[in-house]
Parts: sequence; structure tokens; C-alpha cells
Amino acid sequence: MDLRLLIVDHTAQESEDLRKILQDRVKEVTVVVSGEEAKALILSGAYDALITEYVLPDFGGKEIIHAILSKFPLFPVFLRSNHVPMEELFQLAQSGVLSYSAKSEDVNEFADTILEKIESSFLLIKDRFPQKQGEQRLPFSQYHSQNAETSKIFKTAIERVAQAPSTVLLLGESGTGKELLAKTIHFHSPRVENSFVAVNCAALSETLIESELFGHEKGSFTGATTRRIGRFEKANGGTFFLDEVGDLSPLVQTKLLRVLQERQIERVGGNKPIPVNVRVIAATHRNLPEMVKRGKFREDLFYRLSVITLDLPPLRKRPEDIPGLTHYFVERFRKQVGREPFLISPRCLRALSNYGWPGNVRELENVIERAVVLSISNKLDITDLPREIASSENDQQAQISLKKARESFEKEYIIDTLYRNKGNVSASSQLLGIARKNLQEKIRKYDIDVDDIRNPDEEESSE
Repeated sequence: MDLRLLIVDHTAQESEDLRKILQDRVKEVTVVVSGEEAKALILSGAYDALITEYVLPDFGGKEIIHAILSKFPLFPVFLRSNHVPMEELFQLAQSGVLSYSAKSEDVNEFADTILEKIESSFLLIKDRFPQKQGEQRLPFSQYHSQNAETSKIFKTAIERVAQAPSTVLLLGESGTGKELLAKTIHFHSPRVENSFVAVNCAALSETLIESELFGHEKGSFTGATTRRIGRFEKANGGTFFLDEVGDLSPLVQTKLLRVLQERQIERVGGNKPIPVNVRVIAATHRNLPEMVKRGKFREDLFYRLSVITLDLPPLRKRPEDIPGLTHYFVERFRKQVGREPFLISPRCLRALSNYGWPGNVRELENVIERAVVLSISNKLDITDLPREIASSENDQQAQISLKKARESFEKEYIIDTLYRNKGNVSASSQLLGIARKNLQEKIRKYDIDVDDIRNPDEEESSE
């Protein structure tokens, strides 16, 4: 991997094993002992990720983490230390730390985690897949979900779904990031060198959408003065994203079904079948099974589209993602308008985290853009937010959100520990410092599949 990693540790020798393992897998690994030096190097843009100790002689790991993430909210930061209080770990995870490891734990597994986390946060897309002329980058090219369910969906999409040619149906409320997920699948698939073509079915009338999807021949209808190549042909060899597929008319549903069955199209006004090799990803916020029951959506088309189904949760069910998304949007919009870096007040973040976000990520994006443009200072405060969002600062939901965020971190931490111990519950309970019975209760509570974690060729010992 073409990565430059920086390790800061007050005793450089303690990081030597990690450095040796990583240096064989990335472009450069540097170890420094000074927190101030590490901060300066990261802020200069010389490195792609930071692995830091919590206790440093001149500048604590906590201070380094906050200094870097306040300026670069999505920068990959990892913590390796034997001196971090559990309650502090939760706060650091909320601020954006991607993973933690005690120095007593397996250094090889921590190295694997570092590289996997960086790759899953899409930081390598621009290096592996150079941008084509006229093609836009992924809108959240550095987005990494802190929510366990969402993170698992993207991991499945990258590692399994992207490699298959199967048709995919993406479900979820409007604004949850379905197009981002579709682009993620495309950019990690064998079709990445070809086009990603998207069309919003809800934005076009029935007459227009036929021409958009399939194209038309010259003279096929009034105004058709030239031949038009449709989106399916433009996507040939690549990926075709049909957003809001639940809004298609019965006629277009029938034509789409034929394309999926026969892998060929006919332009409007034409009679010559044209082969198309496309991977179709469809998305909708509608309840398609219910539409099938009411006769509003073809049952055979539904089954053709839902070979693989991924369901993105709404933003209100993943509040732990709100701080990271907020920082990302602030940084993006302040650069667009040429303003200095912004600070975000704790009150502002608390209100944003407590709000229900009926419009999901898209609504959050619009709110932050408005706040950045209209703010009279370089600090976003609660007064920069719409009244209905600002009023949620002291909402009772804050306690619920905090509880969910804490449980999410605890679940991920338990899963990481089980993976380090190949699913051995006894060894994991010792490492976590809790009784084996308590760990088993948490495994049941969080519905963790230990059998899936274990190596199938090994049985857990000392049960």
C-alpha cells in the first residue's frame, strides 16, 4: 500500500515490532518520541495515518488526537497504550479514533486492523482508481461510519457484493446514503474501469424516462430530431444505478424486467435489439413488498432486483455518525467558500446529535452548508442552527443517544477482542477484565455470532 504512517511513542523501542511489521506492507513508517513533533508532521500533510501512545512526556496522546481531528476530522488515528481509562476510551472513540489496542495484545493483529480500517474508510480509492476525465469522486471519499450496523453493510458491500455480478437492491429512507453505497460497490468491483451511470426515476416523467433509459431513434416522436443513446448503453461494461426505482410506471417496469432477463434493450422507435452488459443497482425508499401486494409494482421485477438486498439505517438510528459527518461537511463547505478552519462548539454538536433528522444525511448536509455560509465567525455555535434543531440541545433523547453510542463502542470492542482470540470466550474475558459469565451475557445482548468469528478448524478450549 502506498501509505506513510507515523508512530509516536515515548519509548521508541516499544513500537519497534509494530514498525517492522508495517514497513513491509506500506511505503513508509516513521517513529518519533515527541508529541509536538508528531503533531507538526501530521498537520504538515507528510503522513497518511497516526498511531499514538496515550501517555507522552511533552504532549499527551489525548491532546494530539484532539488537535488533529479538530483540523482533519476524518484523519485515521489509532491508539496503542496500556494506560487508557475505559471511560476515556469511549470518548476517544466518539471523537474519531478508529481502533485501540493494548501493547500486550497481538501486534500482528493490530497491524492488520490498522490497514483494514484505513482501506474501509475509502482513503485509497483515489490512488487505486485514478479519476477519469469528467468523472466525480465519491462524495464521502473519506467517510467511515462509527455505527456497527452501517459499517458492517459497507464492509459486506466491499468484500463480497462488489466482487459478484449480481443485481443489488438498496433500501432505506431518502437521504441515508444509498447512492454512496452504490458507488462504493462500483469502485470496488471489477467494473471500476468502466462507467458508473445514475438516473433518478422519480425526477422524470414516463415519456422522458423511457428515452433516458433506453434512448430513441431519430423521428420516433415529435422533437426527436437526432438519435439519442440511452443510459443503459452509456453504462455498458459498467454499473447502472436506478435511484427511486419504486417510482417507475408499469410500462417502464415491464421494459426494465425485459432488460434484466434478456440483457438487451431496444431504443424508443427502434426494432433492433442492442446487447448491454451492465451491473444494475437499484434503490428505493418505498416498501416494495407492500407495493407488490397492492399491484403497484411487478412481483417478478421485485425478485429480479432483490437478488442481494442491503438496508441502510436512518441517521437517527446511528447518532454516533453525526459528529464525524458534521466535521466532514464543515470542512468541505468552508473550503468551497474560502474560509479559515472552523471550530464546532460542544453545544452545537450536542444539539445536532439529539435531533431526529427526518431528512437524514442530506438534511444534515444542507444544515451545515447554511451554517458555514451564514456564520459571522469561524466557530459554529448553537445560534447558527435552525430553531427546531437548536431546541433539541437539552432533549431527553441525549441520554438515549449516549447510551446507544456507548453500547455500540462496547459491542465493537468485544467483537475486536473475540477476533484477536479467535472466538475464545475465556481468553477474551480475561483480556477484557470481566467474568466469563458477564461476557457471555453481553454476547447474547449484542447478538454476537461467536461461531462465525471462530476458526472452523479450531475448537474453543477451556470451555
